[in-house]
Amino acid sequence: MAHGKQERWSKLVDAKLRQTLVTRDRTIFNNRYEGNPRAGKVKIPVRDTEVAVKAYNKSTGVDLSEGSTTYIDLDIDQDEAVNELIDGYDAAAVPDNLIADRLDSAGYSLALSMDQKSIRLLEQTEGVQVAASKTAATESTAYKEVLKAKTYLSRAGVPESGRWLLASPEFLEVLMLDDRFVKQGDLSQQLVASGAVGKVAGFPVYECCNTMVDDAELVASKKTTTEFICGHPNWCHRVMEWQEPVDIVSLKGSGKFIGASAVQGRKVYGLLISKPKTVYVKRTETAVSGG
Repeated sequence: MAHGKQERWSKLVDAKLRQTLVTRDRTIFNNRYEGNPRAGKVKIPVRDTEVAVKAYNKSTGVDLSEGSTTYIDLDIDQDEAVNELIDGYDAAAVPDNLIADRLDSAGYSLALSMDQKSIRLLEQTEGVQVAASKTAATESTAYKEVLKAKTYLSRAGVPESGRWLLASPEFLEVLMLDDRFVKQGDLSQQLVASGAVGKVAGFPVYECCNTMVDDAELVASKKTTTEFICGHPNWCHRVMEWQEPVDIVSLKGSGKFIGASAVQGRKVYGLLISKPKTVYVKRTETAVSGG
């Protein structure tokens, strides 16, 4: 019975997590892997080329070709937990509405932390393509900047189907002023369900409030922010699992808490960009005056 509750509660937190994440699985990141994340490492498949097409000879057939799918290690090195006190209730007596509220909050908090780390990976992985222009986009230039990203990804061999664009609120504000921006009301139900707020130049657009790079992490004399990021889930990997499923745990015997319990759970996950050149980042840089 206890195990069933843990499984059910963990699924509820996962549902909230999936709904809240901007960097959703199977949209921004893929979650394909082999192995057990709880072991600390999994294998992820990476394929750089498509199946070769050859001329067929009726007498001799056709030579076999070998697929180019390889497997690389992904370390499950992110370890996060929720451990929130519920005062005044023993574990067996916590009201259902209070449990639901705490589970909802746990899913939201985990999603926020996971989004922040996922965005930082996309922004800062060595080898990602950074746009040459460091000037903030305007109503007249925003669409042109997206077209530059489109051209780059096409030349880099990134499939058009499945591409995405994560936009900062400031960049989205000027982009939406362009008549070529397709608003949410005109999107397919599939894109709306994935969280897209619009579409432009073939990119589904997702608003992301975490697209920012601290200036100290790049150039100390400049303030650097990220306007948008483009990529494809084929080369953006994220694998997650519950190391310890969510449970309402009694704190009786702790020596400190009386008549109290806690919502506890521990999530582990790993992040990787397997081919950095398939990610395109548009940044702005402004000089920081000395103090």
